[in-house]
Amino acid sequence: MALRHPKTDEIRLEDVFTALSNPMRLKVVRALAESGPTSCGSLLDGVPKSTLTHHWRVLREGGLIWQEAVGREYTLTLRGDDLEQRFPGLLPAVLRAARVPAPR
Repeated sequence: MALRHPKTDEIRLEDVFTALSNPMRLKVVRALAESGPTSCGSLLDGVPKSTLTHHWRVLREGGLIWQEAVGREYTLTLRGDDLEQRFPGLLPAVLRAARVPAPR
C-alpha cells in the first residue's frame, strides 16, 4: 500500500491547521518534536487502531509527518524541515503555544 505524502510545495496551510486542531494529533506532533522518529504503536496508548489510522492519515496528508514502513511496523517522523521551508516559524510557534496551559 502506497501512502500519500504531499511534496513540500504542496503542503497547504489549511491542512496543517486542520491536522493540528485535534488534541490527539497535536500531542503526537509534540511527542515527535521532542523524541524524534517513533513507531506508530507507541505514541497513543489505549486508542483503537482504526482511530490511530485516521490520525496518521490526517497528519501525513497534511504534510506534518512521514510515515514509513520499517520491517513490520510503521515509523512516524515529524517533517520539521519541510514545514519550516514552507511556513517559516509556524511549527516552533505552535509547539511553544502548545506548552502553555489554555486560559480558563
